[in-house]
Amino acid sequence: MNQMGAIILSLFCALLASMGQTFFKIGSSKITGNIISWITNWQIILGMCLYGLSAILFIVALKYGKLSILYPMIATSYIWVTFTSNCILKEQINYFNWIGVFLIICGVFMIAIKGGLN
Repeated sequence: MNQMGAIILSLFCALLASMGQTFFKIGSSKITGNIISWITNWQIILGMCLYGLSAILFIVALKYGKLSILYPMIATSYIWVTFTSNCILKEQINYFNWIGVFLIICGVFMIAIKGGLN
C-alpha cells in the first residue's frame, strides 16, 4: 500500500465511523440508566463495531501514510454524518451546513492531492 492507498483507506474509515455515529443516534432513543438496555441494544452494538473497525483500519492506514495527511481525511466524517442524518434520520440541513460541507471537501481534496503526490 502506498500513500494514496492509505488516504483512500482513511476516507473509508471516516465513512465507517460516521455510520457508527448514526447507529449510536438511532440506538440512543432506547437506552436508559440500566446497563442491560445498552448491552442488548443492537444499534449501539453495531455502532461500536463499526466505530471499532474504523479505528483498526485507520491504524493500518497509519502504517503506510503520514498522520499529517491521513488525519484530516477523518474530517470527511462530518460530511458523511450530514448526509446520513438527512437521508436516514430525516434531519434538515441548512445553508450554513452546506457551506461547511463544501469547505471541508475543498480542504480535504487539497490535502489528499498534495499528500498523495509526494
